[in-house]
Amino acid sequence: MTSVATTAGADAVGRRGAALVVLCFVQFMLVLDDNVVSVALPSMRDDLGFGAAGLAWVVNAYFLAFGGLLLLFGRMADQLGRRRVFLTGVALFGAASLVCGLAQEPWQLVAGRFVQGAGSAMASPAALALIALLFPGSAERARAFGIWGGIAALGGTMGLVISGALTGLASWRWIFLINLPVALAAVVLLPRLVPESRAGRAARLDVPGAVLGTGALVALVYGLLRAGESSWGDATAAGPLVLAVVLAVAFVAVEARAAEPLVPLSFLSFRSRAVANGATLLFSAAMYAMAFLLMVHLQTVLGYRPLAAGLAYLPYGAGILAGMWLSSRAVARLGMRPALVMSFLITAAGLLLLSGVAPDDGYASGVLPGMLVTSIGCGLSLPALTVAALTGTTEENAGLGSAVLSSVQQIGGAVGVAVLVALATRRRDGLTVEGSQYAATEGFSFALVVAAVLVALGAAVIAASLGRARPPEGTPDV
Repeated sequence: MTSVATTAGADAVGRRGAALVVLCFVQFMLVLDDNVVSVALPSMRDDLGFGAAGLAWVVNAYFLAFGGLLLLFGRMADQLGRRRVFLTGVALFGAASLVCGLAQEPWQLVAGRFVQGAGSAMASPAALALIALLFPGSAERARAFGIWGGIAALGGTMGLVISGALTGLASWRWIFLINLPVALAAVVLLPRLVPESRAGRAARLDVPGAVLGTGALVALVYGLLRAGESSWGDATAAGPLVLAVVLAVAFVAVEARAAEPLVPLSFLSFRSRAVANGATLLFSAAMYAMAFLLMVHLQTVLGYRPLAAGLAYLPYGAGILAGMWLSSRAVARLGMRPALVMSFLITAAGLLLLSGVAPDDGYASGVLPGMLVTSIGCGLSLPALTVAALTGTTEENAGLGSAVLSSVQQIGGAVGVAVLVALATRRRDGLTVEGSQYAATEGFSFALVVAAVLVALGAAVIAASLGRARPPEGTPDV
């Protein structure tokens, strides 16, 4: 009898481990597509005949759908079934990837990217909620989230590497077509590994809250993207931003009176989650902007070709893996708050090192040191932030907690790119008399110093506000 129970327990552990692998591979694919098109944009423009304004929407359509629909689909996952919503999202993402890879007209590629973003908004929060429920113990959940956070961060970095390699050696179309085997494997394997789960108490979806919340997020992301393209005072940017504020105020008013709100205000006011999400907003703004600005700097100022620029990011991925490996150890030995403060400060130091890269610096002496320090800090930070942001989530609200965190990451990224790229451009344009390379470097350096300040501010918020509790005894190393 004991041997049967032991075998059953081992099988259950094995299925959970296999499910974690599948879910992490899917998340790697989803995050990778945040920026996989960055290096390939010139090739897409030449092949499909994009105009300058239209080309930007190859990137923006994905961010708009992903960032705007996360909250709605996260709550739907809790109500309709997390596995069902996850598999639907992955299938939708795979179909959209095929459309993107075979696109013959600009509108087909932009439409495919929008549907990709919608599929990501369904799959990402549902996957994170499934992990939270598969690993209910605090120690095992911390370990699973550590792996998840590190893989997600690695996906964001490897998107640039993979895009550069495929665009340089084959065709930009393959950056979308390589998603198909991953999506197919997830759709086939996951139903065998993970049971369906949904909120224990059936509830009607808060339709007014869903409409207002989704509208506010879509308007906010659209306004931020337009501000990055034009200026903050432009009507096409200011109008959506004002609309986002109005819708957000209406959303809060409706949720305060709703019997079963889309986002209970008590959920948002839970201290650890509120602090973690606030710090994530600042951190994401800095790191998304850094990835964008550094890729542009490598190609336009330092003269790297697309393949070389992509390969230059490989040590960044190695640093993230090292930081991920150290993350749970740091939390176990220092406690959540000191570990996060330390990791944020390491990241800020790395950004300051990168801000000093000059046009005549070599890769090993100029780019690599700052890249490694930044990546280690990032790998240390993201797993711990995920654990803190999902503290106290249950069977009832795991999908909501995951969606809030993912929404914060996407909005932070949109804010960071819009604001910091605008600051870099303004600084550069004010110094054009000094020479183009010098002016571009000054703009890049100024923006990265601001990014370092944002991360340091996040460290201060964590130090002042996050709970002091140490992790449970026996928290394992990743």
